[in-house]
Amino acid sequence: MRKRILFLTLGISIALFSAFTSPADDLEALFAKINEDVLSRGRAYETLGEATSTIGHRLTGSPNGKKAEDFAYKLLKEYGYTDVKYMPFEVESWARDTVSLAIVPKGSDNFRDVEVVALAHSPVSSHIKGPIVDCGDGIEADFEKVKDEVKGKIALFNINLQSPENKGKKNLHRSEKTALAIKYGAAGVIIANAVEGGVLLTGTASVTGALIPIPAVCVSVESGKSIRKWMNEEKNIWAVIDMQNFSRPIRARNVIATLPGSSRKHANDKIVIGGHLDSWDLATGAMDNGIGSFTVLDVARVFQALKLKPKRTIEFVMFMGEEQGLLGSKALVKKYKDEGKLDQVQLMMNLDMVNNAKGFNAMGRPELRSFFDEIGKKIKNIDSTFTNTNPNSAGLHSDHQPFMIQGVPVCSPSGSFPIKAYNCYHANCDRFDLIDKKQINNNVRFTAMMLYALANADALPVKKMNDNDTREFLIKQNLKNELIIGKDWRWEQ
Repeated sequence: MRKRILFLTLGISIALFSAFTSPADDLEALFAKINEDVLSRGRAYETLGEATSTIGHRLTGSPNGKKAEDFAYKLLKEYGYTDVKYMPFEVESWARDTVSLAIVPKGSDNFRDVEVVALAHSPVSSHIKGPIVDCGDGIEADFEKVKDEVKGKIALFNINLQSPENKGKKNLHRSEKTALAIKYGAAGVIIANAVEGGVLLTGTASVTGALIPIPAVCVSVESGKSIRKWMNEEKNIWAVIDMQNFSRPIRARNVIATLPGSSRKHANDKIVIGGHLDSWDLATGAMDNGIGSFTVLDVARVFQALKLKPKRTIEFVMFMGEEQGLLGSKALVKKYKDEGKLDQVQLMMNLDMVNNAKGFNAMGRPELRSFFDEIGKKIKNIDSTFTNTNPNSAGLHSDHQPFMIQGVPVCSPSGSFPIKAYNCYHANCDRFDLIDKKQINNNVRFTAMMLYALANADALPVKKMNDNDTREFLIKQNLKNELIIGKDWRWEQ
């Protein structure tokens, strides 16, 4: 009898404790553990520093790219993941060799050499000359103005929107502007950067990741202004572009670590969190996208260090080939589809150039934004510097795109970079000294908190959309035209 009374008393105590300890309290307690772990034992800053100093750039298909893949694989193994895999895929590897640009009035020998970089997926060999046609900001309205002039000539346009006539319009990616130049018959492309100080920008000029038929180069904002000034002062200014590049099929590898879900009900449900490990070759890619991919690696470390067992399975993915046209993420989505497992992916969280996270972008899904608002309040209780600022705008040109156009909900942490860092996007100044340890740790701790909340929720607020709803969603988000230009629109036009 006394044992029975003891058990009854114990049961009442547990019930009372449960009544006063809500799941929200449990979540905040876990957030506090994540916070303490990252602030005292975080390794994102240190591992990124090691990678940039020992590997250098991480160009897909290069020996450095392979070293980066191996670096990430070994790190995930070191963190305690037993299920770490390479996911190989075939890509067309592109690398620059030599390039030159000279500007000259027709019939003159007054050549002016201009500092220039080749844009990726330009032809292996190209030697062209021809008149320059100013195509303004390079959007379709600008090409329409000069459609009778640009065919067979060299198109000059801005990387950004500068014309007062284009104020409020949507800018296009450099590859989409190049695709329009090809559509209107241009023989070559000169893109003027927008960052002052002689900064040259690289990146792909191809919407598909395949070689384009015309050469594309980038000049500094100062060179762009100088060329236009000469064109205004003297008629019939020509450009001479010479370039040699390398291109060949190679195998690259995504690196994937899997943390199995702990719930029988949700174990087959999957959340993918990823960032692209590859970078361009002008610098070490610390900002684009070392800061995103090494944040993901350290979030993976946190989950193992604290022995977190969320209900849903989490796949931590280091994508390769993003810079060449989202090649690694496209390959992963294709693999899921071929295996009949895409419906298991309930959410994809992408970290591309995310710094100093202060909130989360719901990428056009208001129900997901409401979830972020509520969980963000709990994060803010842990650290008041987290502002819980949650945008809700969908965009393209990163590894979430192949998931999004298949109807998978996508999201991303949201933060900001100092202007000095932004100015080094795809440029030769994208180096480790741009990275702030405190800010990358903010990425890790707040992302880890939100990821756990998502992976452990009783029910996620968003679901995968069917094909028709996905089509309407992309139209509503004003992405149809860009996807058509990029040859990624899956529906009849």
